[in-house]
Amino acid sequence: DYLMGLFYLLSVFKKIKGGSILKKLGILWICAVVLLFFTACSQANSDENVHQDKEEKRTIKIGMITDTGGIDDKSFNQSAWEGIQAFAKANGLTEGKDYKYLQSSSEAEYETNLNQFVQANFDLTFAVGYKLKPAVEKIAAANPKSNFAIIDEKVDLPNVTSATFKDEEGAFLVGIVAAMTSETNTVGFIGGEKSALMQRFESGFEAGVKSINPKAKVLVQYANSFSDAAKGSAIASAMYGQNADVIYVAAGGTGNGVFTEAKNRKAKGENVWVIGSDRDQYKEGLPENVTLTSMVKGIHTVCEQLAVLAQNGDLKAGTMEFGLKEGGVGISDTTENIGEDTLGQINDYEQKIITGEIIVPKTRQDLDVFLANLKS
Repeated sequence: DYLMGLFYLLSVFKKIKGGSILKKLGILWICAVVLLFFTACSQANSDENVHQDKEEKRTIKIGMITDTGGIDDKSFNQSAWEGIQAFAKANGLTEGKDYKYLQSSSEAEYETNLNQFVQANFDLTFAVGYKLKPAVEKIAAANPKSNFAIIDEKVDLPNVTSATFKDEEGAFLVGIVAAMTSETNTVGFIGGEKSALMQRFESGFEAGVKSINPKAKVLVQYANSFSDAAKGSAIASAMYGQNADVIYVAAGGTGNGVFTEAKNRKAKGENVWVIGSDRDQYKEGLPENVTLTSMVKGIHTVCEQLAVLAQNGDLKAGTMEFGLKEGGVGISDTTENIGEDTLGQINDYEQKIITGEIIVPKTRQDLDVFLANLKS
């Protein structure tokens, strides 16, 4: 800009006819002042545009509330936190300042923890787990300028984004694995706390089992906790004692006890297996290699995606649902304990579910209808 201005001034100087040198220099001086003025304005506008770009890419603050299972439950909470950590790493956020989690040791702490992020003016607060729904409804309604995202539940408020999963579809697939692996025709399901969410796991699993082996026996029990490893171990011991050789557990931290019981039994020579939930739990079965497979949920990916939307100003209220078709559920990538025939069956049934040929039951009532149709 300066160089072009200089050339312009020289051309003006040459074109001025008549008058003294002083007159010409005076005119030239006036042109130079005008040129400097517009150059300064141009630079100011450029600086303003850069400032606006920086504001559009501003750092946002992300909070997360765990349920009572804890941040290191090797399941649901841990997966959500890893998704937020991935977002933070990609955007240079500082833990404790720009993003952090608060662990809930009891349900009574849900509201208090949510309020901490509201008062600290965090841009988005994740509530992990269906049990946080009442607390989110109350705090979000009282703070309409704060934004929340709840995982595995629906909250109908203009400042809440709900992310849910078709758990029954993933549970159906691991039910197929259980049925094709079991040598005793008896398998088990251990849930955390009985709820509509857990019924999706239970119903989908049994539907998958019975689709392969209608005569298989499915033992079902709930631990009434997502953090009681000792209870998980005790229930698993009873099920293995009733001849079950494969147990599917969807119970957060309670599931750690199921893995412990299975490893102890396998170390003594018993051929027992565990199917994990929410994330690939293959490592939880080592060194005895008791993890048959896991029903994985894209919690990590979904939390990261929601954080990106929030940063870009594109996060909307409403419900987002993720199933097999959306890549929200499935079986883990670790398949060394699954035979080729089983993998083939999984692929076949997965396509039937995606195309709608099979509608996986979500409730016990739906399951009864599903099983009746299998017999007909």
